[in-house]
Amino acid sequence: MDRVVKRIIKEVKKGDQQAFGELVELYKDKVYQLSYRMLGNAHEAEDISQEAFLRAFSNLDSYDTKRKFSTWLFRIATNLAIDRLRKKKPDYHLEDKVTGTEGLTLLSQIAVDQALPEEEVLTHELQEWIQKEIACLPIKYRSAIILKYIEDLSLKEISEILDLPVATVKTRVHRGREALRKRLRNV
Repeated sequence: MDRVVKRIIKEVKKGDQQAFGELVELYKDKVYQLSYRMLGNAHEAEDISQEAFLRAFSNLDSYDTKRKFSTWLFRIATNLAIDRLRKKKPDYHLEDKVTGTEGLTLLSQIAVDQALPEEEVLTHELQEWIQKEIACLPIKYRSAIILKYIEDLSLKEISEILDLPVATVKTRVHRGREALRKRLRNV
């Protein structure tokens, strides 16, 4: 995979813009997933993903080919997501109560085409609950937890993405895990 990526990058640097589409195809799902887990919003995750690829394309000359491309790209996406979270204004969530009703939420007002099997519903609810609890963590812990446990990256890769020493990453992963454990226990 690394050889393929390096070949594609050489082609892009030579002026083959079509080759960059191959990089997008290789990493678009991972970048979107990372962005979505950081932001918890599909539209914002799409925006951040597109912006990450645009920045990667325009800054490809600064990419150090001795390092993994995915780490460099994830760093761009993570930084963009963190910036978006810092600037974010309050918005509406599907779990918000509808004013003037007794306990109805925005989610309960969405029409469903077909009923889902009970197991899928429970799994989906559990995933949403965990995602919601991760989203409540401070940004520095949230990014470490997502990169470690959801993206399954090594501490060294996370260190490169977040531009932090490995020891700091270990601490953030540990503290984030402990904070998440407390949150999940108290709910």
